[in-house]
Amino acid sequence: MHVYRCEITLLEATFFSSREVSNTYQTEPLLGNIALAYAFGFCESPYHNDGTIYYKEHLSGLNDRGIYVTPGTFIGEPRFIIRQFNAQADAYWYAFANNVIVTRPDGAWARREGATWYIYRKPGERGNYVPVENRPQHGRIRMLSIGNRAVCFVISREPVRVPKYIRLGKFMSKAKVDSREVKANVVEKDNALVGWLLNPADLPVDARLATFDLISVPPSPLIRNSVISGRFYRLPGGDGVIPQGMSFNVRKLP
Repeated sequence: MHVYRCEITLLEATFFSSREVSNTYQTEPLLGNIALAYAFGFCESPYHNDGTIYYKEHLSGLNDRGIYVTPGTFIGEPRFIIRQFNAQADAYWYAFANNVIVTRPDGAWARREGATWYIYRKPGERGNYVPVENRPQHGRIRMLSIGNRAVCFVISREPVRVPKYIRLGKFMSKAKVDSREVKANVVEKDNALVGWLLNPADLPVDARLATFDLISVPPSPLIRNSVISGRFYRLPGGDGVIPQGMSFNVRKLP
C-alpha cells in the first residue's frame, strides 16, 4: 500500500456549515474525508445536479480501487473570522417574508394575503403564489481563516497523484496541498492512541474501539483521541499511527 501525508494550507477563508445555531452558521475546525475525496479529484460530482446523492456509487468506486482518504486534522490552534450576510435582492422592490424574499418582475405587482404573497401581471388574473424557500435570509457565518493548516492521509493500493491545489467548502475556497509518500510499517497494537481525526464508520471490522472524543458533524460523525486495538500503519516523524484496512462505509449511505 502507498501512504501519502498531505498538508493542506488554506489560501482563502473556508466555510462549511457544520453547525447552525439560530442565525449563526459555524465551521468546525476539521475537513471531512468525503469532502476531501471529491476535492482531490478521486471521484467527481456531476456538473449539473438535480439533487440526487451519488455518495454510494462514487465511494464504492474508490473502495474497488483501494483508495481511502482520512479526515483532515488541523494543526495547532485554528483561527476563524466572522462575517455577516443577508440575502437582500438587487431588485428595486423586494420584501422579506416568512422563509422567502419576494421580488416582482417589471410591470407586475405583489400582494400579501395573510402570510402568503402573490405576484400579479394583469388586472383580474389569478396571482402566482410565491413558494417558500428553505434558505437563510440574514445571519453570521464563522469561517476558517487564511493560513490554517490541516493534515490528512491518502492510502492507495496503487500510486496516485495528489493535486497541488484544491477547492474546499461552500464557497469553493482555494487551498494548497503539499503531499509526500511516507514509509509506513504495519504493526499490531493494543490500546493505541490515535490523535488524528477518524471516521468511525470506516474502521475495519476487526478494529476494537475503546474510547474516543466524538465530534457530531454531517454527513458522518468523526472521532479524535481514540484508543483502538488492531493493526496500524506506523507513520514516521512522530506522526503516530492510523488504522490499517479503512474503507468508505457505503452500506448506510443514501
